[in-house]
Amino acid sequence: MFGYYAKFIDRWEYDLATKDTNRKVRPFEWGDDWLLDRSYNGDTRAAMSRFVEQAIAKSADFYSAETPSDYRLEGEHLTFTSPIHSPYTENNTVHGGFYRAKNDKGRAVVVLPQWNSDAGGHVGLCKLLNKFGITALRMSMAYHDRRMPPELQRADYHVSSNIGRTIHAARQTIVDIRSCLTWLQQQGYERLAILGTSLGSCMAFITAAHDARIRCGVFNHVSMYFSDVVWTGLSTQHVRKGLESQVSQEELRRLWALISPATFLGHLEGRKMPALLVWAKYDTTFLPEFSKQVIESFQTRNYPHEVFTLPCAHYTTGRFPFNWMDGLAMCRFLSRKL
Repeated sequence: MFGYYAKFIDRWEYDLATKDTNRKVRPFEWGDDWLLDRSYNGDTRAAMSRFVEQAIAKSADFYSAETPSDYRLEGEHLTFTSPIHSPYTENNTVHGGFYRAKNDKGRAVVVLPQWNSDAGGHVGLCKLLNKFGITALRMSMAYHDRRMPPELQRADYHVSSNIGRTIHAARQTIVDIRSCLTWLQQQGYERLAILGTSLGSCMAFITAAHDARIRCGVFNHVSMYFSDVVWTGLSTQHVRKGLESQVSQEELRRLWALISPATFLGHLEGRKMPALLVWAKYDTTFLPEFSKQVIESFQTRNYPHEVFTLPCAHYTTGRFPFNWMDGLAMCRFLSRKL
């Protein structure tokens, strides 16, 4: 019976993951122009490696920026100019959905949906959080929904075979999240949390590692290295195809260490930040072996955490009954810990 269930989930997952037909294999690009000036010696591979090493050593600076001066809330719609500039006008305006709970007691959470989520992604989760007495601010990550340049159909510029642009997009998203935290503080919220799913989980973790204002975190699908998910995941095989002619999995892990949770686990030392680590037993996008590495690291470091295991895979997490199992687990955790 166990084998039949696993095969059923695997087939369902594959059908969901391959439903989209607009994935493009884009050519490999170093993307050094996104990160470097032109003063280096011409060895792009070496220059990019040096940049990553130096940025990791000074990650507090890399993931910080000036506070926006143009926050604007109209109804439930928050906008402001991203402190990190990109060449795309649409992407430089941050959009958030602000869902206020009654009697929230100063509790608020920044919510980050998954890669390629549309504008409605996780709105239902935000409203469920409201029922638990927690205000939610759902932020659109860089290049997603309203921030997507017109030439795109998917949020390809956040995760792609362009090494530098992918790093820049992650930096922009993380700085934008921190700007959302600042806005929530300006509204009087002091008990702040973060909740991210899939790509949003990775961005949420790096933000939490660099921002002590976050009291607890929910990381919905976890993996140690950004690159391992891209290299092995079912939903990112088109990205891998653009990468593998120029870099190996090991080199990519080093190049994208700057945007990987593993690099910043030590930043949580002494924080005592409760974390909920969610993983899916049959996941073919965030492979279980990578999720277990995160859980083992939290256990080894004795960080306060809870683990919730979903009996499904990645895309199937968004389908009934797993979406309700996941949503209720996350809301209950935040209700207890925030």
